[in-house]
Amino acid sequence: MNPETHLLASWVIGAKATDNARDCRLVALAGILPDADGLGLLVDGLTRALGWKKTFLYEHYHHYLLHGAFGAILVMGVLVLLARRKARVALLSLLVFHLHLLCDFVGSRGPSPEDLWPIFYFGPFEKDPMWIWKGQWRLDAWPNRLLSVGLFVWALWLAVPRGYSIVGVFSPRLERTFIRVLRKWYAGLTVWWNGRQSPRLDAG
Repeated sequence: MNPETHLLASWVIGAKATDNARDCRLVALAGILPDADGLGLLVDGLTRALGWKKTFLYEHYHHYLLHGAFGAILVMGVLVLLARRKARVALLSLLVFHLHLLCDFVGSRGPSPEDLWPIFYFGPFEKDPMWIWKGQWRLDAWPNRLLSVGLFVWALWLAVPRGYSIVGVFSPRLERTFIRVLRKWYAGLTVWWNGRQSPRLDAG
């Protein structure tokens, strides 16, 4: 699935299962860090743009370097060092990491039906077993889009009472501004909704 979908799903789980902003952000990161093995795409694009010898880091390492047990242990180990509630973050990191793998297994193929993304769970040390599903839907298919929209709305809804949001994964400073605006909108929506409901209550 798309990185933003992974991030939203992981943040929502973190928001529901942790009790502080730091651990929530760490859990959110655990759900997107498997895709760090796809950053070779930037190098591949740069070598092509500059006319240098072509590299194929994305093709060789994406879904192979960090999309498995090695990646899960590495990501969990790093994030636990930064966590407040270490045991909880360890368990949640493993959960959202494997949720990432499941989502990729289900819905991350390319444009053609043959362009499937397998999971090498013991990569980069072993290529067996290779998990692949021929029913995998496209990365830009409507289920992915619908899921992303639903998770985005849920993340906004959770951010209002908690006072922190998915924006904090990137910038805690920007998050404070975002939360103020979000709560202002929420208050305005609440006033509008209560005003809309009042005549019905009076009529009753």
